[in-house]
Amino acid sequence: MTKQRPYLVGITGGIGSGKSTVAKIFAILGIPIYYADDRAKWLMSHDSELKKAIIEKFGRESYSESGELNRSYLAAHVFADDDKVKTINSLVHPAVKRDFESWAAAQNSPYVLKEAALLFETGSYQELDKVINVSAPLKIRINRILLRDPHRDEKQINDIINKQLPDEEKNSKADYVIKNADNKLLIPQVLAIHQELLSLAQN
Repeated sequence: MTKQRPYLVGITGGIGSGKSTVAKIFAILGIPIYYADDRAKWLMSHDSELKKAIIEKFGRESYSESGELNRSYLAAHVFADDDKVKTINSLVHPAVKRDFESWAAAQNSPYVLKEAALLFETGSYQELDKVINVSAPLKIRINRILLRDPHRDEKQINDIINKQLPDEEKNSKADYVIKNADNKLLIPQVLAIHQELLSLAQN
């Protein structure tokens, strides 16, 4: 009898929304978490097919002589240009998709979570069974980031927020919305979604 693949669930949220905190609660419940943004960085340094494609598009300088990703070069020559960002995303996205699928297939769990900042922006939410958006008021998000990242100022934070889809749009696209505001308890919201996902995955 072939092993059934787990139910694939995405978890996203704008910067400062608290999606990492919510993901940790799911992890405590025993749900495997795939951190897509961290994994993308790892693949850019270790996936030979992806490295070859990046070098072809952006030049040998994209990597050091020892084969490490040249982050300062990419920051200056790629990430400052929106068209080049789209190009590099078009290379990284398929590699992450392949990596996530093989990781998910190896998990022994009714469902797994894929945590990523730009699930809706990249269109990768369409490859998942359900998506959770972690939502928080803008003022709270900005205050959280200022406390967490003292090297950033409010203008930098607003620039990042403006590059992400508005919360209202993410909420309308998501199957579940977790409200992470000061007057909302996270754990009961997570437990309710967890129970529903277990039920869906088992059916």
